[in-house]
Amino acid sequence: SPAGLQNDHKALMKQVEEALHQLHAREKEKHAKDEAEALAEALSQSQSLPQAFARVNAVTPGSPASVSGLQVDDEIVEFGSVNVNNFQSLQNIAMVVQHSEGRPLSVTVIRGGKKVHVGLTPKRWAGKGLLGCNIVPLQR
Repeated sequence: SPAGLQNDHKALMKQVEEALHQLHAREKEKHAKDEAEALAEALSQSQSLPQAFARVNAVTPGSPASVSGLQVDDEIVEFGSVNVNNFQSLQNIAMVVQHSEGRPLSVTVIRGGKKVHVGLTPKRWAGKGLLGCNIVPLQR
């Protein structure tokens, strides 16, 4: 009878619908997994970056810092012998700078998520200080 056919059709549609739901649920799970993996990878990459303790927030054109290639927003992870483990205040950096006048200092910064090495030679120049950049401690 036509009624019986209609019921079969309804049952069939219900099965199709359920199958679709399951498919979507699986896709969703897979998508969530992909996102989780992408996040984990991003985290592991940032994990491999050393901890910065200060940030450059100004560089005067023509200064030793500028000539060395230091840029605003560079995050400093090593400044000569100073790193995140022994950094207490900007006084630490000032001391290193004074002791290294005329000698290249090895400075490591994080720029755009990558480690960049900069050779910085503190020296007298037209402006004030020996570097010509302004460094601010990062809030922990």
